[in-house]
Amino acid sequence: MYFTDRGIEELVERRGEEEVSVAWLAERLREFVDLNPGFEIPVERLATWLARLDDAEDDE
Repeated sequence: MYFTDRGIEELVERRGEEEVSVAWLAERLREFVDLNPGFEIPVERLATWLARLDDAEDDE
């Protein structure tokens, strides 16, 4: 188990039943980076990965 799994599990437990828009998620990511600029690169990589998921599926 990765250390990040704890945070992911908490997210699912607390908010797993909610539906959110991609625009809402993008705004939360911007807020997070504003408060934690040291995480700009990992957040950018996560956002890019999420944005390109369909591209990976098209290649299969």
